[in-house]
Amino acid sequence: MRPCRVGIVLALAAEARALTGHTLPPMEVVAHGDRAMVWLAGMGQDAAREAAQALVEAGATALAVFGVAGALAPGMHSGTLFCPERIVDQHGVDYVATPDWRASLHDQLEAAGLASRMEGILLSLPTPLYEPEAKTSMRDRHQAMAVDMESAGVASVADQHGLPFVVLRAIVDERDDTVPAALEAGIDAWGRLRPLPMLATLARHPGLLGSLPGLATRMRRATRSLRAAAIATGNGLGHEPP
Repeated sequence: MRPCRVGIVLALAAEARALTGHTLPPMEVVAHGDRAMVWLAGMGQDAAREAAQALVEAGATALAVFGVAGALAPGMHSGTLFCPERIVDQHGVDYVATPDWRASLHDQLEAAGLASRMEGILLSLPTPLYEPEAKTSMRDRHQAMAVDMESAGVASVADQHGLPFVVLRAIVDERDDTVPAALEAGIDAWGRLRPLPMLATLARHPGLLGSLPGLATRMRRATRSLRAAAIATGNGLGHEPP
């Protein structure tokens, strides 16, 4: 029997630092202890799907998504940990996260004194939701608790290969928050600052300056929660080998 190795897909450089404590190179398989490996994919379903497939080819026998998400439901505050029961994509395709793995992850989080939401649906879309109105619409349509851009891509690969699968997210923007779409020009696919484009964006839209401190605070809360969860659940994110 092959030793179990968890392949963990990350979209953002900040998520990678929260998980490993280090800066990771993009689009490479990187060992994470002796039980896991990670891939810093960049944002989006296609990038996540390619990452998951690369991890499987490198020997992953279970797949996970780790990082941040946006809230769709009330009560999902920034920093809230969320391990969804189901992941639904934009076409309504439904993926079920592995129950035993979720239960193990929950037990380890609880033992560390970390509260988490373990019930509900995560909606996974190809494009972000910036406005409260759009979030409310998707909440009403799918009854989802939160939204991301990668989990359905990884779930589809896990389903294809018959592998265990789990998602652990921390909420950044809350349901009633507006995320200025113009700020996208100032970051790259891995969420890293592009200084000159960001300065150009702020010069064109000086009103955006006022939104930056709040966004930064919410991201710090989310990454602190992720780091605490990573420490509590170990390199394999709570996965117990069969």
